[in-house]
Amino acid sequence: MSVADVKLDEKIQKKVSEPEKYKVIFLNDNQTPMEFVVELLRTIFKHSESSSQELTMKIHQEGSAIVGVYSYEIAEQKGTEATNASRSHGFPLQIKIEKE
Repeated sequence: MSVADVKLDEKIQKKVSEPEKYKVIFLNDNQTPMEFVVELLRTIFKHSESSSQELTMKIHQEGSAIVGVYSYEIAEQKGTEATNASRSHGFPLQIKIEKE
């Protein structure tokens, strides 16, 4: 059997999976004003005025709320951006990123 007679019967299987998603969670504190949280949700997380207010009330009443679900890189970037904005205004807003 020569090299030209060899038949390859290999099947290449590609497994394509969606990237894992991560939740961005705001935690309640008694020092960050609600108006500031609403503004962060509108500007960084692109929520509407009404959904920003609803989420802010949920954070206030329940102690935390998921404000967005993204790929890891985007969740980390948005969380960092919101934390930096909070610190630059002197607020201790805590933000967590968790795997969904």
